[in-house]
Amino acid sequence: MSTLLEIKSSVLRQVQVCPSFRRRTEEEPASSSTEVPEPAAGAWKPGDGVEFFAQMRLILKKGESRQGLPCPEVLLRSSSPAPTEPMDPSRGLRALTQEEVEMLYEEALYTVLYRAGTMGPDQVDDQGALLSYLQQVFGTSPEEHAEAMERVKKAKAPTYALKVSVMRAKNLLAKDPNGFSDPYCMLGILPASGTLREPGPHKEQRFSFRKGSKRSGPLPAKCIQVTEVKSSTLNPVWKEHFLFEIEDVSTDQLHLDIWDHDDDVSLVEACRKLNEVIGLKGMSRYFKQIVKSARTNGTAGPTEDHTDDFLGCLNIPIRRDTSMSQRGRSGFLSYLLLLSRLLQFEHQAEEPNSSSWRGELSGPAATVLCLHGAQSNLSALQLAVLHWQVSSRHHQTRTLDYGYLLGLLEDMQAHWEEAASLPQEQEEGLADSFSAFSEFGLRLLRQLRDYFPATNSTAVYRLELLLKCLGKLQLFQPSFEICPFETELNMDIAAALKRGNREWFDKLLNSQSPREQPGPQRLAGLVKLADTVYEDLQSCYGIYASLFHSIIKIDFFTLTFRQLERLVAEEAWVLTEELSPKMTLEVASGLFELYLTLADIQRFWSSIPGRDSRSLALAGIHAPFLPAVKLWLQVLRDQARWRLQGAVDVDTLEPMDSSSKHSSSAATASLCFSHIQELWARLAWPDPAQAQGLGTQLSQDLCEAALFYTELLRKKVDTQPGAAGEAVSEPLCVVLNDVELLRKAAGQALRGLAWPEGAPGLEGVLPRPLLSCMQALDEDLQREARTVTAHLTSKMVGDIRKYVQHISLSPDSIQNEEAMAPLLKYLDEKLALLNASLVKENLSRVLEALWELLLQAILQALGANRDVSADFYGRFHFTLEALVNFFHAEGQGLPLESLRDGSYKRLEEELRLHQCSTRECIEQYYLDKLKQRSLEHNRFGRLSVRCHYEAAEQRLVVEVLHAADLLPLDANGLSDPFVIVELGPPHLFPLVRSQRTQVKSRTLHPVYDELFYFSVPAEACRRRGACVLFTVMDHDWLSTNDFAGEAALGLGSIGGVARPQVGGSARAGQPVTLHLRRPRAQVRSALRMLEGRNNKEAQEFVKRLKELEKYMEADP
Repeated sequence: MSTLLEIKSSVLRQVQVCPSFRRRTEEEPASSSTEVPEPAAGAWKPGDGVEFFAQMRLILKKGESRQGLPCPEVLLRSSSPAPTEPMDPSRGLRALTQEEVEMLYEEALYTVLYRAGTMGPDQVDDQGALLSYLQQVFGTSPEEHAEAMERVKKAKAPTYALKVSVMRAKNLLAKDPNGFSDPYCMLGILPASGTLREPGPHKEQRFSFRKGSKRSGPLPAKCIQVTEVKSSTLNPVWKEHFLFEIEDVSTDQLHLDIWDHDDDVSLVEACRKLNEVIGLKGMSRYFKQIVKSARTNGTAGPTEDHTDDFLGCLNIPIRRDTSMSQRGRSGFLSYLLLLSRLLQFEHQAEEPNSSSWRGELSGPAATVLCLHGAQSNLSALQLAVLHWQVSSRHHQTRTLDYGYLLGLLEDMQAHWEEAASLPQEQEEGLADSFSAFSEFGLRLLRQLRDYFPATNSTAVYRLELLLKCLGKLQLFQPSFEICPFETELNMDIAAALKRGNREWFDKLLNSQSPREQPGPQRLAGLVKLADTVYEDLQSCYGIYASLFHSIIKIDFFTLTFRQLERLVAEEAWVLTEELSPKMTLEVASGLFELYLTLADIQRFWSSIPGRDSRSLALAGIHAPFLPAVKLWLQVLRDQARWRLQGAVDVDTLEPMDSSSKHSSSAATASLCFSHIQELWARLAWPDPAQAQGLGTQLSQDLCEAALFYTELLRKKVDTQPGAAGEAVSEPLCVVLNDVELLRKAAGQALRGLAWPEGAPGLEGVLPRPLLSCMQALDEDLQREARTVTAHLTSKMVGDIRKYVQHISLSPDSIQNEEAMAPLLKYLDEKLALLNASLVKENLSRVLEALWELLLQAILQALGANRDVSADFYGRFHFTLEALVNFFHAEGQGLPLESLRDGSYKRLEEELRLHQCSTRECIEQYYLDKLKQRSLEHNRFGRLSVRCHYEAAEQRLVVEVLHAADLLPLDANGLSDPFVIVELGPPHLFPLVRSQRTQVKSRTLHPVYDELFYFSVPAEACRRRGACVLFTVMDHDWLSTNDFAGEAALGLGSIGGVARPQVGGSARAGQPVTLHLRRPRAQVRSALRMLEGRNNKEAQEFVKRLKELEKYMEADP
């Protein structure tokens, strides 16, 4: 390949202005070889770097999961059953003695045997089924059951009472003039023995409390009761409760009247008369009096002594649908024990480890409890309290669904607001249950992570319900005369959470990084601990925080973050202080990984709006990690080189697959650089000055690794055998694509290595050292790409010259299209192969190189043919335009601006000049001088002149004023300058001789002030190319004069030539300052055209210029 580098191409001869990483590397003796330098002693073992970058990838993968704030949808990954909560049999209700169990069993049997009323649709009405169920619950034998039944039947029969609740009425009759009524109710028990019915199948006997018999004795007032009067309404609401004793539950009826109250006297009078009713027989007669009132729609005769209007009545058989209560028995404790027994029995039928049972009772169990509650005269509040006390205690021995417990609390809260307070003894029992449940809940919250893991959606939902239960307990606290909590419950919860955090951290620390271990051994465990803490903080923010804040108003995340962050910071400070004197590469690697996690914890806090990381215990933690980070980055540099070396060794320089055009090593290099960029982003070193040092070194290491990779590729392709006669080398195409992919990957990685410069308003602006590094590397890789492009196109140089020669040797009789057809066919075939093998950027590079080769080949062909016909140059002009269209490809190829620049202009100029006459070429020579501009205005000095044309005298007046800053051409550092003034082109002014100024000795700033007259017609001055040429020479007495510079001034623009001169022969115009220069290539091109001509005029002009060139020395 070294021979191919000798190709002379203007594309490859560009001057590099910026310093190059490659040149800088070549200047260092240690870097002159392509061998990988050995890293410092104690580094990772030499190899292919795969293991190191695999570990690095794991570190980066941890960072990927820590981008931004966590989302609950990401954290809740499992819906499996929640972990089993602790069960403690001692936390349930007290175990009963055998005697107490027998008494409770008899109580249950008594409840069933003396049941009254009609059962509900979900209850069991079969007495045998109920007794059999109780026998199963208590586990009694048939003999024991028979004995218990016998004892129960011998016991005293209960007395019964009926609880009646008068709630509301709707759509009553309007009895008052205002369209309303003032209704009230009278209700009492109608004995079956006194019920009278009139004969006839359609006659129904109706009774009223307002009529009675005077033959019987007075009836106690408690037998008949009255509600309040509701004024002016047809839809009264009473919500009043009454209690009546029952003698015969099978036949007695409840009778209810509704009356419209008309005055204050009638109600008192009615109650007085009711008290005069004597005996049950008289009561029956009294009920009978309602018949007449009902039939007359409540109107009274003249003998009636009341004014109230009758609205309706109702008879309800007690056996049909009423619930009876057994009076005189203390059933609260009995109900509690019976419910506990039934709940335990029902729960045993569930799965042993089930925590989703919601206390669903079977039909017999629900029936027994309903009967016992009614017979014990327990209120709805008492029943709710009993169910909560038993279920909350049972939950601590065998887990229930928290939704069931929450429902019990909500039910108890609803009845609590409606009913009066409980008796003190019952309230104390409820307070004890609250204390026991809250203690149990705090115990669970201390072990929050064990029983309610954030990744388990089922467990998190149970936690939400538990917190709602605890929140409900807080609502009951103001209602208790005996407070069950010594402090506010949320304060107890916060204390439990803090204690749980500390216990969890200490357990984690003792298992992963015990303080008894040496520092290097503790380091790996502390890294795992910090990772675990970060994941836990994510769970706290994404899952737990919202629950605690919304339900019990505790900022759980802040509480936990502050505590765990301080504990981790303490361990990190102590360990880094211990390990600093023992720094090895293994220790540095561990400290580096530990710092990344600690920095992630800081950033996690800062990413939450309104949080400032400066107040954290981790603030400033980066300082002790700096030596470890520097050492680890050195290891990264060496491992990157080993990784690239290994990738190139196994590379076959073939495309990876059909969708890519680069090889495997380029993909590996791109991935390595991407990992380095991601690692720097994760590092995010907070100190700007230190970050600049680390970033600068890392960027230099990355650039050197990129150049090292290109050197490895060059050596690899040198060893590849080339196919004979193969014009397009596939390995070279792959290498060129590899270099382009590397250039993009390295540029992107370097842009990602920006560091904060500490100055405000510079966000998004790359630091200057990094920008210079990027530019230098890009230039080196662009140069490498051009070099590989030259290797690739060099195989086509011979073929291109052959086809260009074919065009030049084609006879004039052949059409231009036919002459250039072989060249276009060859180019089309090769570019089709290149298009399939190269990426777009590299295809453009190859097209530019081929274009330059074609232009050079045509220029060589023109130089090899002199004095040929005009058709010869016309054919090449046609070929040039056809090639422009071919390479432009209707906008799909190279842009027209780049095609018609550089060598194209030179070739087009030569073709044009070849078609010109000798005099036109001479005129072009002077026109080029007029167009020439000095690139360095002050290098050769300046000359001030003034010119004008005197029309009356028909002469040109040229005044040479002075010169400045001339070149020192003598040994004394000065010059002896003089100026030669001549007109050109010669064929326009054949009779005019050149003139010269005096010699000004030993000066670089001569002053002449000399006038020169040239008798020439004005028409000649207006011709194309007419000019006055000033040549500054250094006079030497003992040798030939030296050329100092020249300048030309067009005659067409001076005063008197373009327009008539005003004022006769007077001087006109302002002085003109001309910058001296030396002839450039575009001036000499016309001269070369003239050199190839054999006519006398051309040869004399060339000879004259050659004599002048003898005086010209190379540029100083």
